[in-house]
Amino acid sequence: MKKERLIFLDLMRAFAVMMMVQGHTTDVVLAQEYRTFESFGYFIWLTVRGFTAPIFMFTSGVVFTYLLIRNGQKFSENPRIKKGFKRFLLLVGVGYLLRYPTFTLIDFSSVTDQQWRIFFTVDALHLIGFGLLFVIITYYLSEKLRLPFYLTSGLAALTFIAGFPFTEKIEWINYLHMGLAGYMYKGTGSYFPFFPWAGYVLAGSMFGYFLGNHAELVKKPKFSFGLFSSGLGFLLLSFIIFEIAVYAGIRQSFWNSDYSLVFFRLGVVLLLYAVFHLFSRYLKNIPKLIFDIGKNTLPVYAAHLILLYGSAWNPGFYLLINKHFSLTGTIFAVLIMWALMVTLVYYIEKFKEKRKLKNALAPAEV
Repeated sequence: MKKERLIFLDLMRAFAVMMMVQGHTTDVVLAQEYRTFESFGYFIWLTVRGFTAPIFMFTSGVVFTYLLIRNGQKFSENPRIKKGFKRFLLLVGVGYLLRYPTFTLIDFSSVTDQQWRIFFTVDALHLIGFGLLFVIITYYLSEKLRLPFYLTSGLAALTFIAGFPFTEKIEWINYLHMGLAGYMYKGTGSYFPFFPWAGYVLAGSMFGYFLGNHAELVKKPKFSFGLFSSGLGFLLLSFIIFEIAVYAGIRQSFWNSDYSLVFFRLGVVLLLYAVFHLFSRYLKNIPKLIFDIGKNTLPVYAAHLILLYGSAWNPGFYLLINKHFSLTGTIFAVLIMWALMVTLVYYIEKFKEKRKLKNALAPAEV
C-alpha cells in the first residue's frame, strides 16, 4: 500500500541542506576578529553548526529507509535496493571528485603529499554514501536472520557509537592505507569517519522504519510529544554520562566528551523533528520549491562546495575572500549563496520537466 507523503520529512531535508550551505559559507567569509567565544552570536552559530551534520546524516537515513520499506517488498524484489546501491556509488564518487588532486585526471606526478591527504579525507558525502550501504546490509541481515529491522539497525548504530572512543585511540594509518584509515578515525584529517558518524545514519534508519510502519500514529499530535520526550530523554542521558565521566576523572569538558556529545546531538535532532512535525500538522502542502530543494540535496551540496572551496578545475571564493567579511557582508554572502542554490534547483527541475515532456511526446518505436 502506498503511504502518504510526510511533509515534515520534506521540510527537514530542505532545512538540513540549506543549513549546510549557510555553515560553509559563513565559515569561508566571516572575518577572523568575529571568531571569538566572547561573542555570544559566534558561540551560538558555532554550536548550531555542530548539529548540522548530524541532522543531515540522520535525515538521510530516515528518508532512505522510509522509501525502502514503504511498499513492504522483500529484499530481492525491492527496486530501492538497486537505487540505494547506485546512490552509494554516486555519493562516494562525487565526494572523491570534489577533492580530486589534479586537473589532468591521470597525471599524478606533481601531486603533493598534502594534496593526497586532502583527496583521501572522508567528508559528509562519503559517510552518507557508506551509511546508506550499511542500511542496505542491515536490511538484508534482518530478512535473512528473521530479526526485526529496528533491532539490526539499532545494534549497528550502537556499534558505531560505542566503538568511537576505542577506534580513535588506534593509529589506523600504521595498519591501513590512508584512504582506508580515514574511514576509521580522525587521525588522517577526516571529518566524518564511520565511528561515530555512521551511527547517525543508522539511527535515522531506525526512525524511518518506525515512520513507515506507524502511518496512523504519525498523523496524531501525540507523535510530536513523543519525539519531544525522546529528545529530552537523550539530552538527559548525555548529561548523566558526562557527570559520570567527570566523577570518574575521564572528562572535564562536555564538548570534548565522547558518548555524551553523540547522545546530546541525537537529542537535539529529535527535538528539531518534533518542532517540524508539529508545524507540518498545520500544513496541507508545501511549496514545490521546498520539496525540490530537499530532492536535490546532492547537486546543491556539490555546487556550493565547488563555488566556495573550488576544485582541481576551478578556484573557489576561499582563495579570494578567505575570512575577510564583516557580519553584514557575511549575512549578504549567505543570502546570495542561498539564492544561487535555489536558482540551481529551479533550473534542474525545469530541465527534468522538459526532458520528461520530450520523452512523453516522442513517437513509440515500432
